[in-house]
Amino acid sequence: MTKRIFHSICLVALIVFFSSVILIMGVLYSYFSDVQQSQLKMQTELAAQGVSKSGLDYFDNLDAADFRITWIDQNGKVLYDSESDMEQMENHLQREEIQEACEKGYGESRRYSVTLMERRLYAAKRLGDGTILRLSVAQTAILTLLLGMIQPVCIVFLTAVILSVVLAVRLTRNIVKPLNGLNLDKPLSNREYDELSPLLKRIDSQQRQLKYQESILSEKKRELDTIINNMKEGMLLLNWKGEIISINPAAAKLLNTDSGCVGTDIRNLHSSPYFHEIIEKALDGERAQRMIELPEGNYQLDANPVVSGTLVSGAAVWLLDVTEKEKAEQMRREFTANVSHELKTPLHAISGYAELLNHNMVDSKDVGHFAGEIYSEAQRMVQLVEDIISLSHLDEGAEDLQKEETDLYALAHEVLHSLQPQALRQGVTLELEGAPAVVNGIPQLLHGILYNLVDNAVKYNHADGTAVVTISENEKFVTLSVRDTGIGIDTEHQERIFERFYRVDKSRSREVGGTGLGLSIVKHAAKIHHAQIKLQSVPGEGTVISVSFEK
Repeated sequence: MTKRIFHSICLVALIVFFSSVILIMGVLYSYFSDVQQSQLKMQTELAAQGVSKSGLDYFDNLDAADFRITWIDQNGKVLYDSESDMEQMENHLQREEIQEACEKGYGESRRYSVTLMERRLYAAKRLGDGTILRLSVAQTAILTLLLGMIQPVCIVFLTAVILSVVLAVRLTRNIVKPLNGLNLDKPLSNREYDELSPLLKRIDSQQRQLKYQESILSEKKRELDTIINNMKEGMLLLNWKGEIISINPAAAKLLNTDSGCVGTDIRNLHSSPYFHEIIEKALDGERAQRMIELPEGNYQLDANPVVSGTLVSGAAVWLLDVTEKEKAEQMRREFTANVSHELKTPLHAISGYAELLNHNMVDSKDVGHFAGEIYSEAQRMVQLVEDIISLSHLDEGAEDLQKEETDLYALAHEVLHSLQPQALRQGVTLELEGAPAVVNGIPQLLHGILYNLVDNAVKYNHADGTAVVTISENEKFVTLSVRDTGIGIDTEHQERIFERFYRVDKSRSREVGGTGLGLSIVKHAAKIHHAQIKLQSVPGEGTVISVSFEK
């Protein structure tokens, strides 16, 4: 901008200078031409007087080097010419100045002379005898005038150039200085040029709009960063070369790296050929996915190309944890198989006994026994179905059941009373310890927890064994624990004992009538109450299961 202003000022100065020179030279040329014409008229008057008195003798020894003198008769014939042979000269009667002299006594003109090949001034005077005396002089050319003034013109030109440059520099600085000092952070505070007001208002409006958009983008970025950084799923962004440009903490942990890996090739982080294959497909513009095994579990690798126009500019890679999904699918398959198996066994027994009875293949004295077996197996089926329904209800959250203040000690006394006959048949002694303790819970589910824990303590106990229910509390928790002196649980089974249909000793479980769902019901009921379950067991010595409820 500074250069443009400087050049513009200099150019304007030069244009003004040359325009002035041209105008002045034109005025001077016109002025000098008029002066020259006046002098020529004066000389013509003097020469006319001389010719009128002396005739042709006047021209003898006349020094008229600066003028051309022509004497013409009334018919236009040249009687005398100081520079040309009058015999060869054409008739001059039609000349403008001659015509005017004939009519008015004096005439003048300015024109190009074909004879002398130059522009000349003419003045003609009619004498008393009717002849005409004409004087002419070469008109000073404008180039001649300019050359005559070349020295002062050059001095003026150099002076004008120097002044123009100096003034242009100073003016440019004075013009640009306020512009360079504009406070763009506060555009409306500038008062240097009124002409800049629309621009400054527009800048102020755009700045406010940009700040607003920047705040929105910053907020969105913080939200996005918070979401990405707290995702359990791993996420990576790659450029077209496969180099990492962004990685969230989950992905960094899964790939055993950190945020310092940004800028490195992702293929250097994992040696699996399947991993490399998926990345290559995504960078080639094809969406790809595959299951891969990582130390943390099974993950689904999804890679999607990022396309800009027709070119692949990178890829977005997701690492999705499907370990729980696969485990749930496996549990679903096992649950279906277990339910089918558990129902098939009593159905076969019932069908077999019924067939024998139907074909009269049973002695009359054994009919009661077979009917009892059918009833026992049917009851086992009913219990299994009820447990499955109860477990499904718990899976749905048991939202139809209401919580209320419940005394665990009183509830435990009720459960022990209902299981006393079974304990007597098993030879197990039931005991209740502790004191009344109230929790806010669902009575039906709390009853289920106690019933299943005590039921297991009776079923998987030794003859003459003991099952003790203890209700205790402290500042934070109310705890119920069931301790038995039974067969215990090996360490390898303790993590899975709460799974559905999981049995440590399947033959013993069926022998005592267990469905394999009791502890699973306990686990789900405790989960609904946000309670904590602890298991301690020593094979051959017994088991202690504690459930702690927050007050």
